[in-house]
Amino acid sequence: MASAKAPSPPPESITIPEIPDGFTLHTENTARILLPATDEAFLNPVQEFNRDLSVACIRVWSEQFDAAKEKKWRDRNARAAAGEGKEKKGKGKNAKKAKSKLETVVKVESGKEMPAALDVPMSDEPNERATSVPSGSAPVGAEVKTDTTQVATYRPHRFVLLEALSATGLRAIRYAKEIPLVKYVIANDISPVAVEAIKRNVELNGLGDKTEASASSAESEERQEGKGDTTRTETTPKRGAKVQINAGDACSLMYSHRPDRVKVDCVDLDPYGTAAPFIDAAVQCVNDGGLLCVTCTDMTVLATGAYPEKCYSNYGGVSVKAEYCHEAALRLVLHAVSTSAGRYGRYIQPLLSLSIDFYVRLFIRIQSGPAEVKKVASKTSTYYICSGCQSFYEQPLGKIVEKVSEKNGQVNYIYRQRTGPPVGDKCPECESALHVRGSTFSNHLYLVAGPMWSGPIHDKDFAAEAIAHVEANEGMYGTSARMKGMLTVAKEELDTPFYFSPTRMAGFFHCTSPSLEDTSNALLHAGFAVSRSHALAGSIKTTGTRQDVHDVFRGWVKTHPVKQESISQTSPSHRLHAKQPRFEANFASHPQAATQSSKVKLVRYQINPTPNWGPGMRATGKRKRDVGED
Repeated sequence: MASAKAPSPPPESITIPEIPDGFTLHTENTARILLPATDEAFLNPVQEFNRDLSVACIRVWSEQFDAAKEKKWRDRNARAAAGEGKEKKGKGKNAKKAKSKLETVVKVESGKEMPAALDVPMSDEPNERATSVPSGSAPVGAEVKTDTTQVATYRPHRFVLLEALSATGLRAIRYAKEIPLVKYVIANDISPVAVEAIKRNVELNGLGDKTEASASSAESEERQEGKGDTTRTETTPKRGAKVQINAGDACSLMYSHRPDRVKVDCVDLDPYGTAAPFIDAAVQCVNDGGLLCVTCTDMTVLATGAYPEKCYSNYGGVSVKAEYCHEAALRLVLHAVSTSAGRYGRYIQPLLSLSIDFYVRLFIRIQSGPAEVKKVASKTSTYYICSGCQSFYEQPLGKIVEKVSEKNGQVNYIYRQRTGPPVGDKCPECESALHVRGSTFSNHLYLVAGPMWSGPIHDKDFAAEAIAHVEANEGMYGTSARMKGMLTVAKEELDTPFYFSPTRMAGFFHCTSPSLEDTSNALLHAGFAVSRSHALAGSIKTTGTRQDVHDVFRGWVKTHPVKQESISQTSPSHRLHAKQPRFEANFASHPQAATQSSKVKLVRYQINPTPNWGPGMRATGKRKRDVGED
């Protein structure tokens, strides 16, 4: 696994070629690309963190993916060796061939030599090899009993990665050069100008077609497919390119990979704007256990209430207008991927879901399983949000009821609808009237957000392996300090939605703000778990409700009083103060307040790397249909 890997050696030095006129050389880690003076293919240098993080996460996933395949291979061979599996189905002959020890009676005729090895295949799987070791030699004409030891060797699974929107090809080049288990990368773009840029940059990095003489020994070994030394390495004049370039529509390409025999193992969607048009095709072309990487930069749609109609059409849910809008954006994208996958009997497992700068980046494992698809409704919720105090109330769409059989104790799952709504016509906290948005009866309205994903957004084990990989390979990534910080916060982050910031909460009470430590101490003493959130600096997540958080602040106000006469009696703040706390807040230091991320100095949140930084301008290169119209 990633944590056990030794640090990767530094990349070999590459001779810098002569730079053509009108181009500049851009270097990022092991990759070098030529950028034209005109903005024909899109590249944002600020997103180096995105690319570094993607390389690390795909490497960790590929090792997990390979470990799962190796386990299946060993289990299958163990069953075959024990006489199970194929032998039970009447295929004992093939099962016997798979035994690690074979006793073979060989009749050696006079004048003929005994073969040096017995070629006994272990399986028809392409990623396993069998070799036989003879126990000795026999005299000519003698009938001997030979004990042949069959040694099966597992070969790591090399996966195929499809980058649907490659632009300059920088990301695809880095994947091909920096992820050891990549078989090849398919780099696609619809723009002819971008395709030319990809070809130019792939050749610059030596990842195009090469003659057999320059092929690596590992690749020569792979072509032999376990047939012994008789297979020549010069069977074909060229080997396939490590980056295979395709010019065409991204969805058409991914739809062409839907059949099982041509499915890919990993798909990366990194568009300019929303990834919504590509999600349906992506979830269908990924193998079981494969990885889907998604970037969306349309945060004005995902993280504000300005375009609810656009958010619904793209992601199937309405965005949140609150301070926790960036976590809601992640959950809306997960909802879009989950519902698309569910149509084809597939379900998602979020590995990492990160809100970064001006975009969101998600790493999602795709699996097939009708039983798990049935659970998706219980992981999907709408949220009723008070616009007065931003308290939220969850309304799940479904629930799972367990019924245990009295006869045999078997557990059966029954799927039901949820009753609702979870609150009445007024906010239980600030007593603002809760009406449909647009009503004229109240200034503080009850907003509905979602439906969106309400399950976990991170896999803590995956995050831990990613941290171990980055710590063991810090020299490989230019943004390793920030990677460690964000991954550590994500690993510790609670699964419950949503976060809050003490400064914003103090604004609702019109009081001075307690520190993060004081707020965390009070919640911990009250019996609730707390964590930081990666999505907002100075934010806290807790298993307590908003009522519990408000009770902490009511306790804070007792020792840090406010001028009640300056607060309007019709304001939500006045009604928040009017309620009495249900418990006494204790702000003394709590031993669990110091988390692993707080014990070391980590770069958790981005500092602006350049002036006027952001998503960048869209590339000006023309697409095929535009070229045809000229």
